[in-house]
Amino acid sequence: MRALVQRVASASVTVGGERVGAIGPGLCVLVGVTHSDTGADAERLARRLWGLRIFEDDHGLTNLSAGDLGLEVLVVSQFTLYADTSKGRRPSFVQAAPPEQAEPLVGAVADGLRALGAKVATGRFRAAMKIELTNDGPFTVLLET
Repeated sequence: MRALVQRVASASVTVGGERVGAIGPGLCVLVGVTHSDTGADAERLARRLWGLRIFEDDHGLTNLSAGDLGLEVLVVSQFTLYADTSKGRRPSFVQAAPPEQAEPLVGAVADGLRALGAKVATGRFRAAMKIELTNDGPFTVLLET
C-alpha cells in the first residue's frame, strides 16, 4: 500500500456537488492499493499514519503525531499512486489493484484508524471526487507498507 500523507489545516471531499467528508486540522491521506496488499498491510498503515510524527511540539520540532494531538484524518482512495510513467506519455495502472480488492482495503485503513481513536472522514470509492485542502507547511510524505 502507498499513502500520500499531507498535514492539513482542513480538508474536504465533494462528490457531485455533495460534501461527503470534511476534517479540521489533521491528515489528508490518499491511499493506493496494489495486487499483493492484504488486511495486515491496511492495519499496519493505519498504525503508521496515527503515529506519524509530523506535527510540531512547543519547541518547533516534529515530535507529535495526529494520535498524540487527537486530530482528524481524511482517507481517500487513489489508485493513481501506482501509476507507471516510465514509458510513453500515458501512465499505466496495471500495478493498481482492481476495485474489488482495493475498496475493502482502503476501508480497512479507515476502520483501523477509527479503532485507534481517530475521527475519520472518507471519500467515496469509484466516484469522481473534488478534494479541497489547506496544506499546513506544506508538509507531504509518502508511506509504503
